[in-house]
Amino acid sequence: DQPTLSVCLITYNHKEFIRKAIEGVLMQQATFTWNLIIADDFSTDGTRDILMEYRGKYPDKIQLILQEKNVGAAQNWIDLIKTPCSKYIAYFEGDDYWTDPYKLQKQVDFLEANPEYSMTFHKVKIYNEIEHKFEEDVINDLTKEDTNLHDLLKGNYIRTVSAVIRNTSQLASLIDKIKTATPGDWLLFIIIASTGKTKYMNQEMAVYRISYSGVWSTIDNKQRKYHKELLNGYEFLFKYLKKDDYAIVYHSHMHY
Repeated sequence: DQPTLSVCLITYNHKEFIRKAIEGVLMQQATFTWNLIIADDFSTDGTRDILMEYRGKYPDKIQLILQEKNVGAAQNWIDLIKTPCSKYIAYFEGDDYWTDPYKLQKQVDFLEANPEYSMTFHKVKIYNEIEHKFEEDVINDLTKEDTNLHDLLKGNYIRTVSAVIRNTSQLASLIDKIKTATPGDWLLFIIIASTGKTKYMNQEMAVYRISYSGVWSTIDNKQRKYHKELLNGYEFLFKYLKKDDYAIVYHSHMHY
């Protein structure tokens, strides 16, 4: 008895934010079944205590993946994304949160009514952790209501906190191959976009935090590792995409 949708929440040392992330999921009003799967990469700041507290309150809704040691963000993400057997997946990180109680209902309703679409996403509000203020997100200022694989190959315009995707049969088999590739979210969305169209909803239904402490916010002393993983990402695309599709990536990202 799999739920219609699984919410996949990844976390590591998010004690300050994780309650808001979970509460944004629990407030969802939906006519379909859903569950919340949380993968914690051996947090040491008290995040895990909060997760255990919520699982105790909602044992039928919340499933935990508790790593026994720090396995790294990439492996924790893979363990999380490969777990659901649901028809749809919503994925986000433990420092972001949802603000609209009908977010999932709106997105699933659209996907149910439009089988030619493989993903929906929406506008978000930015919270600047450095300056402690909300900002408008300009990433979708020019985004069309309907987008496709070729649009996404030119660059990522989807915030993870906003996306709901179809859990395609090929997803699990491909997910391991982008473990050491950057940016992983963009590659995930490309895999999904290759199976159908994408719908953009011009409604703010979530908050995306920006902080210099994020994994890819700064690359200074990690620069060599970053570029290696970036090249791994392009190598993955070269093998996965058709020749003409990869040409779009190449010509759009020659500055790398």
